[in-house]
Amino acid sequence: MTTLYYPGRALARFCFNVFGRMEVIGRENVPPYGPLIVVANHLSYNDPPSVAAAMPRPVSFLGKQELFEPAAKGWLFRSFRVYPVDRSFGVSAVRAALELLARDEAVMVFPEGQRSPEQKLIKGMAGAAYLAMKSQAPVLPIGITGTEKFPHQRMPFPLCRFRLNIGQPFTPPVLEGGQTRVAAEAVLEMIMQRIAYQLPEEYRGEYGFGGVGESAKSR
Repeated sequence: MTTLYYPGRALARFCFNVFGRMEVIGRENVPPYGPLIVVANHLSYNDPPSVAAAMPRPVSFLGKQELFEPAAKGWLFRSFRVYPVDRSFGVSAVRAALELLARDEAVMVFPEGQRSPEQKLIKGMAGAAYLAMKSQAPVLPIGITGTEKFPHQRMPFPLCRFRLNIGQPFTPPVLEGGQTRVAAEAVLEMIMQRIAYQLPEEYRGEYGFGGVGESAKSR
């Protein structure tokens, strides 16, 4: 049930480009088909529609279960390709994402599991790593900046500049020992560093590092 996704995406693209300055770099990095795990930092409620508007292919989102109550609100979110999961990104969330990936869909995951209160990367959650390891689907990192500058009530009229840097897709290596906690931590670190690479230094937070990602910083 995705009746509102395409008109909603078209409206978002119109508003973000006419009443704001949405800049998207790296659209050519998005695989046109096949399963895809899209990962990004999470600054505000404006991030999901910004990703939908920026991506050249449809994206399915995982949203916390609380968003789907009452039933009418749940119907609305499902119409925008949002699927309810446990916000801790546990086993049920991984299963839901795997079902979408099995249908060759692009699935959006915010590995931090919540909006960052200080607009900087915070520690990621292992669920995103387990999903990447289990599915072996390509992972597409996106760095989002500027969406925290306007409240979600003003989403149709952002009146400011914001940017999405889309990096190169990658597939985490198959590590010895299988899907252990140590392996998941290593893959999670890889995912978060790839997101950090797409962000200016002041947004990297827990994953800051010197001398890397200058191309994203200067864009």
